[in-house]
Amino acid sequence: MVLRTIEEINQKIREGSVNVVTAEEMTTLVQELGVREAARQVDVVTTGTFGAMCSTGVFLNFGHSDPPIKMQRVFMNDVEAYTGIAAVDAYLGATQLSESRGMEYGGSHVIEDLLAGKEVTLKATAYGTDCYPRKQIETRITLDDVNQATMVNPRNGYQRYNAATNGSPKPIYTYMGTLLPNNGNVTYSGAGVLSPLSNDPEYRTVGPGTRIFLGGAPGYIVSEGTQHSPTGGFGTLMVTGDLKKMSRDYLRAASFYRYGTTMFLGLGIPIPILDEDMARFTAVSDADITTTIYDYSVPRRSRPAFRDVTYEQLKSGSVEINGKDVKTSSLSSFYNARKVAFELKAWIKEGKFFLNGPAETISRTTIARPMKETVALPLVKDIMVRKVATTRAGVSVDDAARTIIKDRFNHLPVVDDEKRLVGIITAWDVSKAVALSKRDRLDLVMTKNVITVGPDDPVDLAVRLLEKHNISALPVIDHDRKVLGIVTAECLSKLLARGSGQ
Repeated sequence: MVLRTIEEINQKIREGSVNVVTAEEMTTLVQELGVREAARQVDVVTTGTFGAMCSTGVFLNFGHSDPPIKMQRVFMNDVEAYTGIAAVDAYLGATQLSESRGMEYGGSHVIEDLLAGKEVTLKATAYGTDCYPRKQIETRITLDDVNQATMVNPRNGYQRYNAATNGSPKPIYTYMGTLLPNNGNVTYSGAGVLSPLSNDPEYRTVGPGTRIFLGGAPGYIVSEGTQHSPTGGFGTLMVTGDLKKMSRDYLRAASFYRYGTTMFLGLGIPIPILDEDMARFTAVSDADITTTIYDYSVPRRSRPAFRDVTYEQLKSGSVEINGKDVKTSSLSSFYNARKVAFELKAWIKEGKFFLNGPAETISRTTIARPMKETVALPLVKDIMVRKVATTRAGVSVDDAARTIIKDRFNHLPVVDDEKRLVGIITAWDVSKAVALSKRDRLDLVMTKNVITVGPDDPVDLAVRLLEKHNISALPVIDHDRKVLGIVTAECLSKLLARGSGQ
């Protein structure tokens, strides 16, 4: 039986006799030698992941100005940082967007700019007090100018991550990247075999105080991460490290098209092989790690699932969905995850990095609960007009005009012989067609690319779609594209009026 302590492993690091392998190498080693012999030979297994970690940010202390200021609002390169903590401290989150540049630049870019040695414009305003009389300040700073730049990330290193596809007929833009229509692609995240928490699923060596690799520098686990849900295999970690010691090789800002900004971050954890159980855990392979492909076109907390897949299947380049081969792509860089694992391995072998055991254990039974909502969210079916006049694609513009006048509808869904939505015509479209003498065929003047909602979609989504596309009505359809009703700007105005008590 193999039994060793972390202190015994640290002594071997000091002596230069420690045996370290990456998690990828450990999988092969256990297959060749078996669990017992691999446990006897290996002291430490290094893990690594490099992917989009939105829940990332930095506490910054700017030092006191003269005269002093108690910062109430702070902007760095026009990106707002949170200041409700102390006079000249602020927390800059990776996903906070620029006031002027929107989704192309955010907190992650400011953090990377600082790490790159660039000057950043700092602007702050305050209400002024006797001891902090200054009400505004503007200056330019670099990372060397701040007293502390402590990265504290509430949720990093997911044990595994859902995969995403899009079952709707239109592309959607998400934190899982751009998802093509009709299950055109599948995106996934995580390093699989190298993923830190997949190599210690019982959190025996991972917990508060564990020393880790973070952004190219030593860091520490603070506690379980927010939304930690190990019961379902979705454990997370809260981590910290010194931004001033990090490397841009392992910390890069990014922007997801029409979604927002994020931070790609390298994180690695050394797993001490204390016994044969730890050797068995670290022998996990991509074929052992499963996740579920969900339909992200449904904008709800609970989404329809298509199927379960392994990381081996995802990394193969395609998976089957409903009899169709669908291309897969990773939002994480396995190449950089491997770099993290190898660099951490080198640090340990060279005596630059020693292991810390956890000060306490992380929960293995927590379940992340949904938000408690005391006010029910209205759904589209609660406010939609149910008796909707429709017309057929083959009729003339004059026929459509008569229907609009008869039924007093400004928006007329156009359906085919199976009563499925194929277009929409408005009173304005009819007027324009008459003026241009295009009255013969409705299908030549109707809008074919119709923006729609489902009956169980939240009203907030309908509002966003109306604003985003600058339209005034949305047909409500079922899964077969049959028209169930319509939501108009007038419906929403009535809802708001009820909510305000008017």
